Amino acid sequence: MIKYVFEILEEVGKQRTREEKVKILKENESWALKDVIRGTMDDKVQWNLPIGRPPYTPSPAHHHPANLFRENTKFKYFVKGGQGDKMPKYKREQIFIGILEGVHPEDAKVVLSMINKEKFKGITEPVVKEAFPNLL
Repeated sequence: MIKYVFEILEEVGKQRTREEKVKILKENESWALKDVIRGTMDDKVQWNLPIGRPPYTPSPAHHHPANLFRENTKFKYFVKGGQGDKMPKYKREQIFIGILEGVHPEDAKVVLSMINKEKFKGITEPVVKEAFPNLL
């Protein structure tokens, strides 16, 4: 069964050794997970969204219409210098709110942490570089 991104990040955060963390990241490798980690840790990735927590209504945890494994493809609209630069600000923010309201509420918190560059517990640059060598 595929885990949510927040479940993977929580599981990695609970591990004590670097080897265990790397193993979990590799076992659960996905573009969504790598996009979230890179968006959080890579200083070259700058977000073209307001910092903070926008007003949104989280979807119920048991019934959310979307998932981060599909919605992560829209991150390209939020990166400075990317496809979203030509998009009106209100449209870019509307897409962002749509993601937050469509995915699992805990994954929405992960996306907000990514946009605000808030590091995830237990995930360090050496761990990420070992799990995904060319990511950062």
